[in-house]
Amino acid sequence: MTYGTAESKLFYICKEQKHFENCIAMGVHIVILVLFIILGLYFRSGKGSFLIAGFNTMPKEERAKYDVERLCKFMGKMMFCCVVPMMVQLVADVYRLPALSTVSTLLLIGIVIYCITYVNTKDRFKKSN
Repeated sequence: MTYGTAESKLFYICKEQKHFENCIAMGVHIVILVLFIILGLYFRSGKGSFLIAGFNTMPKEERAKYDVERLCKFMGKMMFCCVVPMMVQLVADVYRLPALSTVSTLLLIGIVIYCITYVNTKDRFKKSN
């Protein structure tokens, strides 16, 4: 069977009973992608600091030292950066390309390591007096 688009291939994969697990996994993957996009938009609005691990548990005096809006906007950018390799991973799953899957996983790990390092060095998000 020939496939015209990714959607038709995805439909065909989901239609076959033996690939039902793949269909569920891809559905979960799409839900996570949408969640990351929604969270990215929420963070980009400068809100959502209560969702940032570590920041929400700081005492109020310590939180007052940080530029919350700038930190949230950075977290929004990070969420959008994570969406790209996740989309690549979805394409790799649809077309069953293990090499592309490996590349997208390594890219996601690299983005996360970079973001953690960026946030935790040089007091970038502290308020300037």
